[in-house]
Amino acid sequence: MTGYYAYIRVSTQKQGQKGSSLQEQRAAIEAYARRHNLSITEWFEERETAAKRGRRVFNRLLKQLERNKAAGVIIHKVDRSARNLRDWADLGILMDRGIRVYLAHEDLDLTSRGGRLSADIQAVIAADYIRNLREEVLKGFYGRLKQGFYPLRAPLGYLDNGKAKPKTLDPATAPHIRAAFELYASGQFTLEALVEELDARGLRNRHGRRVSLNALSRILNNDFYTGLIRIRSRNEVFQGNHEPLITMSLFRRVQARLSGKVRHLGLKYDFVYRRALRCIHCNNTVLAEKQKGHIYYRCHTKNCPRGCVREEDIDSQVSRALGALALPEDEMAALESELDSLIAADAQEHGRTIQATQLQLAQVEERLHRLTDAFLDGSIERELFEERKSALIKERLNLRDELEELASGNGSPRAKVARVLEHLKTASESALRLDSAGKLDLLKSATSNLMMDGKNLLVAWFSDYSVVANRPKVTDCRPYRGTPRTFCQRRNRKKACRRCLVAPHIARLAHDLYTAMFRRKPPNEPHS
Repeated sequence: MTGYYAYIRVSTQKQGQKGSSLQEQRAAIEAYARRHNLSITEWFEERETAAKRGRRVFNRLLKQLERNKAAGVIIHKVDRSARNLRDWADLGILMDRGIRVYLAHEDLDLTSRGGRLSADIQAVIAADYIRNLREEVLKGFYGRLKQGFYPLRAPLGYLDNGKAKPKTLDPATAPHIRAAFELYASGQFTLEALVEELDARGLRNRHGRRVSLNALSRILNNDFYTGLIRIRSRNEVFQGNHEPLITMSLFRRVQARLSGKVRHLGLKYDFVYRRALRCIHCNNTVLAEKQKGHIYYRCHTKNCPRGCVREEDIDSQVSRALGALALPEDEMAALESELDSLIAADAQEHGRTIQATQLQLAQVEERLHRLTDAFLDGSIERELFEERKSALIKERLNLRDELEELASGNGSPRAKVARVLEHLKTASESALRLDSAGKLDLLKSATSNLMMDGKNLLVAWFSDYSVVANRPKVTDCRPYRGTPRTFCQRRNRKKACRRCLVAPHIARLAHDLYTAMFRRKPPNEPHS
């Protein structure tokens, strides 16, 4: 063959579209070919970096030259052909076989020893330039990471705000991403079903299309949404300064489901008491089935009683169970007053808990500083450093979540008492306000187990709700007979009023409820 190939290259697509480098290389090669009477039979144009092996156009060029489809190739400069020594060595093998290689910018004779040496030196310099450039880029990259900035493109749910600025939540997609974590953690959705649900809710990727299954899997495995920055190629973790979208506890629940540690069963039939009731004899779930327009529940274990119960009968038993938690309005008001006086004395304890958590957080920060100093001094290996740093960063994040919860009041005695009282009020009004599903949710929040013994519902109350459900009912002054304890009795009235009957009973109930909720006696004993 007497014709020659021409090879031109830029490092990125953007350079090829907006830059003039390709045109300049083409003009220089055409001028060189005219001066030396070389005929160009085919142009090879590439928009890809030469720092790594595997360029498709360059590899096709080498294969055509190996098959002697052309006499040689004209290249603008050495660094346009290769910036790694392996590719330059492959080109050198072809030169040793007689393939002519011309450099349009440096008029070197690569058939001579001196020209070949000059080209080899330029190839080494080009490879070293790439190594130095890579080190400088990594230095800036890790500098940003240590400052808490994520120097790559923001994941779906966040917005880019420019260099050295934290990512911010995208108001259009962030609520959908948070919902994706919450829905998957609930166990009601498989990944395939969640893709359809998010599509129905309006979540779209950056191209305006629905989020694919693989993209959703990457989202659910990305702890960037918890406030961390993880570089998976090096297994390094950094604390980001962007706003977390979800808590670490929610992320761990999602990971448990993704890894199969939490069993997931697809939702096929949405019966009210689905997976809510267990057989007292075998502890298996009581299954529901629809027959002749009615829903029946029964245990399918071979040796268990074969009786079944209608959903309507379970509804009525659930209502009776909730009735055990119902308190009259005057008793509820008195209970709130008594509990308020008990937890007022306990407020200092909550403050001490916050101080202890802050101290733990400060200790973790100090341990991180000491660990970094030990690594910089060469006292520990990099692998051990990264392992311990990752554990400390996660511990710091957990403590911050705990501190935020304590500061918001969710971890205080008053907040817990308020939740229980709200459940008791709802139980008192459940007949008017709640449907069957709402009653079940309320009952499940107050029970550790709902068991079926044949057709009978057995309720295992949590200890604090058990105190209320099994409380003695107020009828007369019989528990205090012989000792005048009420205002009415002290004035020799024949019959005590309702307020005087309720007072000692509610005081004792508040004392027992506080003890059951916090596993300790309240600061004040119930008054008589």
